[in-house]
Amino acid sequence: MELKISKNRDDIYLIKLSGAMDLYSSNHLKESVMKIIKDKVESVIICLHGVDTIDSAGIGALIAVSSTLKKLKCPLVTVVPEGPVTEALQITRLKGYFIIARSLNEALSLAGKAAQSNLA
Repeated sequence: MELKISKNRDDIYLIKLSGAMDLYSSNHLKESVMKIIKDKVESVIICLHGVDTIDSAGIGALIAVSSTLKKLKCPLVTVVPEGPVTEALQITRLKGYFIIARSLNEALSLAGKAAQSNLA
C-alpha cells in the first residue's frame, strides 16, 4: 500500500491510499495517523480511490483510526469510490459507521462542516 499525506491551510489532513490494504500494510495507516494527530488537526480525510483490495485488517485499521479520531473529537471523512472498498463496507455492515464522500471536493466540504460542528 502506498500512502501520501498532505495538509491544507485549514488544518485538514488528506491521506491518499493506493494498492492493497491488508495485514501487511494496515499498520502503516495507523502509525501515520498517530504521527499527524500530534499537530493541530481540524479533521482528516482518507481517500481510498486508489485502493484495489481490502481485507479484514484493512477494515480494522480504518475502524481503529476512526475510533482514535473520535476520541479526539476530530472528524474523519472517507472518500470511497464504487468498488472493492464499498463492497467490503457493505458486507461488514460498516458503511454507516463512517462519514463517506464520493469525491474529494465533497469530502473537503463535509470535513469543514464536521469540524465546525465539533467546535460549536
